[in-house]
Formats: sequence, structure tokens, C-alpha cells
Amino acid sequence: MNSQPPLRQIGLRLLKLREQRGFSQADLARALGLSASYLNQIERNKRPLTPAVQQKLGEVLGDLGALFEDDEPAALQEALGQTLRDLGLDNVSSTELRAMAGNLPQISHALLDLHRRHLLLREHAAALEFQLGDPQAGQALPAGDQVRDFFNRMHNHIPELDDLAEQLFAEWGLVAGHVAPRLRQLLADRHGVLVEVAPLQAGREKRVYDGGSRTLWLPDYLEPGQQAFQMAAELGLLGYAAQIDAVIARAGFREPEQIAQARIGMSNYFAGALVMPYAQFLRAAEQSAYDIDLLAHRFGVGFEAVCHRLSTLARRSAPGLPFFFIRVDRAGNVSKRHSATDFHFSQVGGSCPLWIVYEAFNQPGRVLTQTARMPDGRRHFWLARQVSSGPIGHGQPRKTFAVALGCDLQHAERLIYTRGLDIQSPGNSVSIGPGCRVCPREDCMQRAFAQLPGRG
Repeated sequence: MNSQPPLRQIGLRLLKLREQRGFSQADLARALGLSASYLNQIERNKRPLTPAVQQKLGEVLGDLGALFEDDEPAALQEALGQTLRDLGLDNVSSTELRAMAGNLPQISHALLDLHRRHLLLREHAAALEFQLGDPQAGQALPAGDQVRDFFNRMHNHIPELDDLAEQLFAEWGLVAGHVAPRLRQLLADRHGVLVEVAPLQAGREKRVYDGGSRTLWLPDYLEPGQQAFQMAAELGLLGYAAQIDAVIARAGFREPEQIAQARIGMSNYFAGALVMPYAQFLRAAEQSAYDIDLLAHRFGVGFEAVCHRLSTLARRSAPGLPFFFIRVDRAGNVSKRHSATDFHFSQVGGSCPLWIVYEAFNQPGRVLTQTARMPDGRRHFWLARQVSSGPIGHGQPRKTFAVALGCDLQHAERLIYTRGLDIQSPGNSVSIGPGCRVCPREDCMQRAFAQLPGRG
């Protein structure tokens, strides 16, 4: 006998099946030997479908397979959740998602299809704007993308926050790689905030601040360096909001969503600058030939945090190597893109399957390298690695990304990762592009879409 899906997934499926077979509720109730009110309660998910009633249903309606398909709702639930989050609905409960996926599968599929069409149209419009050079194109972007564009216009360097963080690092007597205990003490002494580490539900937030109890909650899977980063970000918001808001005002952000996204970005920037103070970090980077694992060990942070920090070293009096940094998921979604130089990250995806960042998913734990040539002839050196975060343990949900760090080929010989490689030979360069819709490489075997007109 088929095992039943949860009660909430049966009612509307039974109603739909009954109508497909041409029965009214009263007619089916009579055929089953039930009262109409009892059947009505089953269809409204108020009563369970017992084995005896299931057997009678099979005799009257025939094949009941559509009633008990429980694989699709689980997949639908996950897809619906991701789609609704992309549309800005972060607070839809798992119960609501299960109910919609189980009871309204056709409507769920229609919603997913509409969202896919929406993304395609948005990508098409962005590609046209990119091709035509529309000066107003950036204004139509989501708030998060507008904030990222501001960082890129600043070459990913905010001097006010970098200088402030470096000053505080010295003033507070912090020691690189061991800042978490001191930051915990500062939160308590200066702001009356208690830091608690607990097994929080896995989600997008890596810290939760409860203003009522003045408690900063951190998930227990964070490493000490990651905890320090989150504490530093909260210290920035609590103690240096005026400095952060001054940068936001200078950037010209006025809308509430823009300001909220900018505060997140600025507080995270402050946190990175405090945990990895500019001069000390740059000196260590140059002495190690930009060895990311070595820097991560010295400053007590992760691989991704070091890559991100390396892309911010654009102080005029002491610039670092000009890097570009990007983070993608397996689907090709770009969730971070920052540049300390004028490298252009396309708003239409920037997803070339020949780019080394995607190969990183196939070789977890390894640092992969690539010399890449863009359609305009420029050549860059890239390194990439897969990174994961989230709860530890078998079966625990974890977020997986690939991060890549790149620079113009003229700087690449300063990196430890190019030792023993013939990076100057043109034959060792891989031809990549900014994404099929804006890439002119017609002879590329990986081309998925034709180039949009307008760039002949």
C-alpha cells in the first residue's frame, strides 16, 4: 500500500481527482458509503484519509497515484522558497510552502514559470542596456546591486572606514588572529551587549541582534575568526553609525532599501578592515606573495574573507595589487562582485562556462588557476576555490560557493600561484567572455545564446 504524504497534502488533491473523474462531492460520498460532511472534511484537510477509505476510493476512482506523489512537493517547496526569497518574501514559513506545493502544484509550477520568464526578460533588458550604453541603466537595478556598483566606483575602497578601523585596532590593543575575545569584551563594556553562541537555525543571517535583551546571537558553527567578523560588524553599527551614515549620504543613497543595504555593506567593510587592518594586512600579503591560505591562518579568517579583503587594498598612499573578486553558486548566480580596478563585471550574468571559477565546484579543496583572455584581447590571471559554510555534521544544510580572485596579467608574477607556470605564453590562455548575450565569440563551442544585436 502507498504511504501517505502529510495530511495537508491530501485534501485539494482528492478534490481535484474527484472533479477529474466527474463526481460531485455528494455523489462520491454516496459511492464511498460516507456522509458528504465527512468527505468535505477530508477535502479540507480536517480529517485523515484512513486505509479503509483509501481502499474504497481505489475501487470507485481507479488509479490513485496522483494522490500520493510525494517527491514533487518536496522539490516544489524548495524551488518555491527560493523564488519567493528572490522576490523579496523572506518570511514565508515552511508550512505555507509545503501547503502550496502539496495542494496547489499547478499554480506553484505557474509561479515558477513566471519567475523564470521574469528573470529572462530582466536579463534581456540589462543586456540591451549594456550594449547600448544606457547611462540610466544602473538606476533600474535592485538596491543591493546599486550598493555594489557604488563600491566598484570607489574601487572597493572606503578610506574613512579603513582609517577608522586601523586606528581602533591600535587603540584597542587588538592582536591579529586573536581579536574575538577583545571584541566580545568591548561589546559588553561599551554597549552592554552580551554575545551568545548557540545552534541557531541555518539561514542567510550569520548574526541576530536582539535589541530588547541587548544580546548578539551567533550560530555555533562559526569559527572564531568568523565570530570576530560578526562582532566587529555589530560594533560598527552600534558605535560608529555616524561615520557609516556619512559615507552612505556621500554615496547619494536616499531610499530606505538602499540605505538598509548600504549599512550592511559598510558595516561588513568596517568589520573586514578591523579584523585585517590595512597596513599590517598589506605587509603580510606582500611578504607571502599573496598566499591566501597563509594569510587566512595568520589573521584567523577564512579563504573567502581574505580574497574579499585583497580586493579592497586601494589606499592611494599604499596601494596593494589591484584585484577583482567574485563569488558564484552552482547555478551561476553572482552573489558578490568587487573590483579594486576598472574590470567590468557584467550585470547580465558574467557567466562563461569556460571560466575557472565554475571548475572549482568539481575539485573542492583545491586552488585552481587560469590565464584567461577576454574578447578585447586583455589577459587576466585567475585563481578559484570552492568554499562552504553552515552547520557541521552529516546531513546538515550548508551553503556552497566558488570564489575567484583575478588580476591583470602584468601583475600576476607577484603571486605565489604563478610560480612554475608559463603564464606569458599566448597558447596557455583560455578564451572566455562576459556572458553569451554580450560576447562576440561566435566560434565558441560553449555558446548557449546568440549575441544580442547592436555590437557588430
